[in-house]
Amino acid sequence: MSSEKFYITSAIAYASRKPHFGNTYEIILTDAIARFQRQMGKDVFFLTGTDEHGQKIEELAKGEGIEPQKYVDKVAEEIKGIWDLMGASYDKFIRTTDDYHVKSVKNIFKKLYEQGDIYKGEYEGWYCTPCESFFTDTQIVDGKCPDCGRPVVKAKEEAYFFAMSKYADRLIDYIENHVEFIEPEARKKEMVNNFLKAGLQDLCVSRTSFKWGIPVDFDDKHVIYVWIDALSNYITALGYDPANEVQPELYNKYWPADVHIIGKDILRFHTIYWPIMLMALGQPLPKKIFGHPWFNFGQDKMSKSKGNVIYADRLAEFFGVDGVRHYALSEMPYCADGSITYENVVNRYNTDLANNLGNLVSRTHAMTVKYFGGTVPAPTAPDALDEELKAATKKAIEDSRNYMNDYHVADAIESIFTMLRRANKYIDETTPWVLAKDESKHARLGTVIYNLLETIRIGAILLTPFMPSTADKIFAQLATDKCDYASVEFGALESGKALGEASTLFARIDEQKFLAEREAEMEAARKKAEAEAKALEEPEHEPEIKIDSFMGVELRTAKILECEKVPKAKKLLKLIVDLGYEKRQIVSGIAKFYEPEQLIGKKVIVVANLDPATLCGIESRGMLLASGEEQVRVVFLDPETPLGERVR
Repeated sequence: MSSEKFYITSAIAYASRKPHFGNTYEIILTDAIARFQRQMGKDVFFLTGTDEHGQKIEELAKGEGIEPQKYVDKVAEEIKGIWDLMGASYDKFIRTTDDYHVKSVKNIFKKLYEQGDIYKGEYEGWYCTPCESFFTDTQIVDGKCPDCGRPVVKAKEEAYFFAMSKYADRLIDYIENHVEFIEPEARKKEMVNNFLKAGLQDLCVSRTSFKWGIPVDFDDKHVIYVWIDALSNYITALGYDPANEVQPELYNKYWPADVHIIGKDILRFHTIYWPIMLMALGQPLPKKIFGHPWFNFGQDKMSKSKGNVIYADRLAEFFGVDGVRHYALSEMPYCADGSITYENVVNRYNTDLANNLGNLVSRTHAMTVKYFGGTVPAPTAPDALDEELKAATKKAIEDSRNYMNDYHVADAIESIFTMLRRANKYIDETTPWVLAKDESKHARLGTVIYNLLETIRIGAILLTPFMPSTADKIFAQLATDKCDYASVEFGALESGKALGEASTLFARIDEQKFLAEREAEMEAARKKAEAEAKALEEPEHEPEIKIDSFMGVELRTAKILECEKVPKAKKLLKLIVDLGYEKRQIVSGIAKFYEPEQLIGKKVIVVANLDPATLCGIESRGMLLASGEEQVRVVFLDPETPLGERVR
């Protein structure tokens, strides 16, 4: 292996929900680049992982009645499973809840604070929970997040801030003097003009309004805000810790990163906040940050409400993993957004994979068996058609390599399939079935078959970063060990060797039947989403009652004095409440949503004239007032509320 290293990272996936196809594209893209660089002989280190802290995750975990750690364990496992299914050849999978990462992030925050780059203040502005981002009045658009378009809320809290402004000029100079730092070029202009030259504001880097995060060591009211936490993964995964006198060998070997592969929506954090953090830490900056476009469903963003969310693992059930990888990589332009529809996937699959690649391999293998007993024939002197085919392979080798070095992945794949289409045309031009009928043309037939087998072998080598399993199947059918990039030039296939067993690479899909089935699924998903939305907007109401009936319910204020779990009853808590004039025992089915210590001392509203009931052998005299069904929330009162007051 070459001594030249290549450190590549994907953004770490947010462990809130199962990633859809658009999210999964990034890991497929990063993997293809990593595999290509390995082909080039480089010592590659490929990092991916999960971002597992933040308010959104805390709320989702609470909604499911489980601890945040248990929630992210479940989602991280699902994400890792999809990455593995897609063939991601990562060298390390980091989780931001890993102990070593937590320790390093605490020390990074502490170092930045002690050297004066972080200071305490108060934040007031607009906050988007899904994006975990703050925005000013001028940044929000019609009361919504400028990144994701969802509503923002006004937030005000004590916070620590990173003095970004003191590094802004230095970063501008760096970007202007390193033209390769941000790609594509349009992304660089956007960052410099819209954020840096417009006046960079200091960054809020801690929160007090939630607890699910890495605590600030010297001020435990605060948790470290997600971007310092998440961005640091690129160096903590290599063992970096500012508390170390000497950084570990892995860090010294691979940092700085050769490229961070990220979505365009998080470009600001990676091209502004992350470089400034590294400058403040005295560490080198990554060589390149590549902001890839998004995949939309047709012209729309993927949305559950539209029923158009597509998942990579589901696609793989129909098209195989390499079919999914091929579509993702070949349909995403270098800079503009890509599009996915089921119709496009079927068309791309049938045209590229079943016809151009699969049929070429199948026909050539079959002709080799039929005309040469399954043995690779020896070529003779080439004619003009042979030279054209060889020129096509040479061009595919050069073009695909150049495109991959420039991150034009779809163009690299297109250059390979241009070669494969030329090989199919070569069959039509040379008509092997006609040559086989003339004994005097047997040598010419052998040359044609050899050239086809050799073009297929070269195609498999070039396709290895994009469709590794398919490439391996082709090598097996050719029974060749000439599979690495060093043997990519025309003529390396050995004559006289027997081919391996034939196998179908890609079977054609009945487009009409497939699309009808998918449309039915999407329609069902749309109806389900509409029903759920309607249920939220128009909740079912109980029949109307007279005022006298309502006044017959005696609601009283009370204080919870004691609370404990009911043995062998997972849903029940036993509470002792003080009504001011007497104490009551109440059994409540809220154990899924509250720990006993969360309730002790709280003032609540109790239904005081409810008939006594026995639950799990324990008498209950009353009921707590609460809202919700899937997520139950007890109504808590002002601590100054007197006990025993009638609630009307």
